[in-house]
Amino acid sequence: MPTERLSMRVIRDVLRLKYAQRLSERTIAGSLGLGKGTVGAYLGRARRAGLTWPLPETLTDDDLELLLFPAAPSVPDHERPVPDWSVVDRELRRPGVTRALLWEEYRAAHPLGFGYAWFCEHYEAWKGRVRPSMRQTHVAGEKVFVDFAGDTADLVDAKTGEVRAVKLFVAALGASNYTYAEAVASEGLEDWIGAHVRMFAFLGGVPKVVVPDNLKSAVFKADRFDPGLNRTYAEMAGHYGAAILPARPYRPRDKAKVEVAVQVAQRWILARLRNRRFFSLAEMNAAIRQLVNELNMRVMRGYGASRADLFATLDRPNLQPLPPEPYVFARWKRTRIAPDYHVEVDSCWYSVPFGLIRQEVDVRICGGTVEIFHKGQRVASHARSPGRRSHITAPEHMPSAHRRYAEWTPARMLAQAGKLGPSVAAFCEAVMADRPHPEQGFRTCLGVLALARSFEPARLDAACRRGLSIRARSVASIRSILQSGLDRAFLEEAGQLPLQHPNIRGQGYYH
Repeated sequence: MPTERLSMRVIRDVLRLKYAQRLSERTIAGSLGLGKGTVGAYLGRARRAGLTWPLPETLTDDDLELLLFPAAPSVPDHERPVPDWSVVDRELRRPGVTRALLWEEYRAAHPLGFGYAWFCEHYEAWKGRVRPSMRQTHVAGEKVFVDFAGDTADLVDAKTGEVRAVKLFVAALGASNYTYAEAVASEGLEDWIGAHVRMFAFLGGVPKVVVPDNLKSAVFKADRFDPGLNRTYAEMAGHYGAAILPARPYRPRDKAKVEVAVQVAQRWILARLRNRRFFSLAEMNAAIRQLVNELNMRVMRGYGASRADLFATLDRPNLQPLPPEPYVFARWKRTRIAPDYHVEVDSCWYSVPFGLIRQEVDVRICGGTVEIFHKGQRVASHARSPGRRSHITAPEHMPSAHRRYAEWTPARMLAQAGKLGPSVAAFCEAVMADRPHPEQGFRTCLGVLALARSFEPARLDAACRRGLSIRARSVASIRSILQSGLDRAFLEEAGQLPLQHPNIRGQGYYH
């Protein structure tokens, strides 16, 4: 954009300081708050006009301006035609096209045409007269602006007759104004992501940048310089190879394109559907799609072309290709691993390697799968539990001691006890039968089996026989029988007297 001319009063000060005070251009610039180049340019114009100081008293401001900025030589109109500004505006949206390039092409076709400053000044004036949505220049295929309309549509429950409001998702491409709209149940994350997936499919490609507002489904921390993107939203953008560039908070001009598109959608779509009743989102979106197609086919004033025409020539050839598969919605959750090496997801618990206890991990919930990531590496993956309050544990995630305990079954427990004696097996069976669930007696049975490391199997079997006779059901009871030598009588009944050896204390030691 050309620099705005200085007032004649300031120019008179420049001439006075230069020729009367004999100050340098740098000092004049600092004194008047101007750029050094600006001061030099105006002094150059004054020299070419033959002006010195003091200026003639009869020289008015209009006369001074005419001397400094003489009118262009008169040439026939057909030799210096006015450019077609709508074509200039359309060409500026192509990648790499600049005003200087378009002016050079204009002067190549019309050597006596207008100068570059005139070209830029009148182009800006033309932009100020057309629709506000053209205030920004957008490169073809670069940006798509997305938002929810403030007005809602009504959806009727066919069974109950209840009416609930649904949201209208609106998107507009920067260069062509090509518009997409659909109704969704809410502004929630899943509906927000799903609308983007269907928008990309509608466009048949992916713009380089998506510009959303600062709603919670997109940005969890609104910040002018470093906004915090929702993890799922960022993952979706990465899947499509697009960047997310949220509008600055309280800066609607950053997304003026979609602001206008929302206004158009409310008037063109919602207003036309206000008297119709819809009983499903699919039915409503079929009607919306028809109106969207009609909107995109209408010729826009100021452009002389429809949104669809501009999309076909500008945006569509410059969109990135769609990935082979559409993005599948997934939720992310950051949590800390509990001491039992499980993480909670929707009231169910899923295991991770026990070495990560108390570490922070990222959990990705997608369809029927739960994935756990630690420092970007996937450390666990589980099929999602259909119920609630359940534990899903992979054996390889457990410590070796826990794994051995988890591998016990009632049959295996009794088989192991039988190796130490029939009474040991009978005692373990009685313990498990005495509990509501056999697994509740595993700890007691394992404690009894562990006594075989301190006492001979024959003595343990006799102690269990005595424990059965007195209806004992604890490890402490069996241990007490062995330590007190009360198993001796049962050994003698079985004809198995204890081994006599100087290192064996015998029954008399305890009395």
